[in-house]
Amino acid sequence: MAFAHLRESMTRGNLWLYILSELRHGKATPGELRSRVGGKHGFTPAAITFYTVLYRLRKEGLVRKSSDVFRSAYEITPWGSEELERGLKLLEDTRKAL
Repeated sequence: MAFAHLRESMTRGNLWLYILSELRHGKATPGELRSRVGGKHGFTPAAITFYTVLYRLRKEGLVRKSSDVFRSAYEITPWGSEELERGLKLLEDTRKAL
């Protein structure tokens, strides 16, 4: 039970980390991103959750659309790269502290 809760909070609860991590390897459409998260990280977020997080990342300036074309790819911004590094450092610091 405790491990399942930890896994849920570390995956779906922090989906933004996975999205930014995938985008640092290159542009991707939302569908590609969602598939990559599922394939590489072992969980596929619900579509509504995924698109909500992607919208928030865009609103915060952490990702941007590469064009205004429907189904255009997204890319990480410099601010998004900084936030990803801050998040990864926090995870590493927490791991060391435990």
